[in-house]
Amino acid sequence: MKNCGKYAGQYFLPEGETLDWVKKDCLKQAPRWCSVDLRDGNQALVEPMDIPTKTEFFRMLVELGFKEIEVGFPAASQTEYDFIRKLIEEGLVPDDVTIQVLTQSREHIIRRTFESVRGAKNVIVHLYNSISPAQREQVFGGGREEVKEIALTGAKLLKELAEGREGIRFEYSPESFTAAEPEFAAEVCNAVLDIWRPEPEKKAIINLPATVETSMPHVFARQVEYMRKHLAYPEGVVLSVHPHNDRGCGVAAAESGMLAGAGRVEGTLFGNGERTGNVDLVTLALNLYSQGVDPGLDFENLPYVAARYSYLTGMDIPVRQPYAGELVFAAFSGSHQDAIAKGLRWRKQHGGEVWKVPYLPVDPRDIGREYEKDVIRINSQSGKGGVGYILESAYSLKLPALLKEAFSRVVKKVTDEGHKELRPSEIYQLFIDTYLNSDRYFSLAEADYRLKDGIDAEVLLTDKKTGQTHRLTGHGNGRLDAVANILADYTGISFSMNGYEQHALTQKAGTSSKAITYLSIVSDGMSRWGAGVHDDSTSSSIRALCAALSNLLLLRENSGEGKADGAGQTED
Repeated sequence: MKNCGKYAGQYFLPEGETLDWVKKDCLKQAPRWCSVDLRDGNQALVEPMDIPTKTEFFRMLVELGFKEIEVGFPAASQTEYDFIRKLIEEGLVPDDVTIQVLTQSREHIIRRTFESVRGAKNVIVHLYNSISPAQREQVFGGGREEVKEIALTGAKLLKELAEGREGIRFEYSPESFTAAEPEFAAEVCNAVLDIWRPEPEKKAIINLPATVETSMPHVFARQVEYMRKHLAYPEGVVLSVHPHNDRGCGVAAAESGMLAGAGRVEGTLFGNGERTGNVDLVTLALNLYSQGVDPGLDFENLPYVAARYSYLTGMDIPVRQPYAGELVFAAFSGSHQDAIAKGLRWRKQHGGEVWKVPYLPVDPRDIGREYEKDVIRINSQSGKGGVGYILESAYSLKLPALLKEAFSRVVKKVTDEGHKELRPSEIYQLFIDTYLNSDRYFSLAEADYRLKDGIDAEVLLTDKKTGQTHRLTGHGNGRLDAVANILADYTGISFSMNGYEQHALTQKAGTSSKAITYLSIVSDGMSRWGAGVHDDSTSSSIRALCAALSNLLLLRENSGEGKADGAGQTED
């Protein structure tokens, strides 16, 4: 840190340049995308892909909708060369897809590159040489004119070798563009264009690489806009950007560059590439999607794409990677979960074309994610909103507000003590164990309800401590009340029922409908919940009553030992 200061080669623009890009507040259309995974991304791998793997990766890029794919540096190795020949000779390149090949501005490399693409229908030959002061001084040992001559010599050879061959287009990159003087970059690019003489029907690509990201995104945008306004043949040029991520601003730089006039972006899936990587095209594309712009790439099953990418490259995707990371939509915070749950419920009721749910920038389902699995996730930081949403969305359980609050304390106790997250299936099982299992102290056979001889209910009750079964009768204001009176007499506990709610459970087609009842009882200032499920609504209520009473008995037992299990709540 002793030598901190402005990076050598971070160039600002001449005075008086305009800043038209600043006036734009959004991007209104997607750029032309060019994947450089099979070149930039591949050369960054510890173990570069072999030909079968590269072929499978190419197929994936085609399936995703890429129309321009840089397939390699054919002069770099025999594997690169053979892979390109395989694509061409086996007809693996669709007619609407253009392959791109990279070459330094050196004669033998250019000739080898042209050999590799013989027979291809649509090819971009991508020529580059570095023009920055550091490269001129330290690598080439020359000045501006010597470096410009390198570019011109290569441009002339490209034109010569392409003579009479259909389907070949040219691209030129002034490497280390962001570390070069903008006026010199424009001078070199225009000299190359003067050789190629591009036309609207056969455009050339001028690609501006942030070979090393050296400045803030707005500086890059000023450089791009300067080039756009100073390039010759404006109708015959596609302006492209190739951002890297050394400062962590690759996506911001690409978006700023597009605002400044770039109509094409080169990058990689998930930002793979040398050093900190290239710009992440997945993030760029889905950022556009989040603003209502069709990116023209298919990420509707992004988890599958991410898994396939990891398998082919051996690269892990960080859990916080935008859109694709495992946890990017996950809400553990209770307040966030509550807002998301309410937002999703509101959207279900009101609809609307515009997505606007708190804390979710896009609908996770649009890119293959699931609300229950990826959004609402439960740990010790979670609250009643998240717990309630999981049970309702995954298991059709619509808990009353007080029960939702009570159960969230049960969940928090388990997650806090275990220092772990609970999956939806585990939350559901915990609910069953806490509120639906009612035979801890006694079991009750199906009631035989009678409305004669002063008897409203007759039950068979088995005491779990003694093992004895008793036939008990009672009466009350309705069947549920009669059973409640029987149980109060048998246990010697005076209680009242409250918090009663019931709803139908969603069933599969062809099965009988079931009802679930939620019911709480209060005794001596202590309250406990229970739940019951049955295809008869009254039997469902009686089961809920038995479960609540069982939880109350457990609470009384634990209270004598100075414990509490959190299955319900104390008196409000």
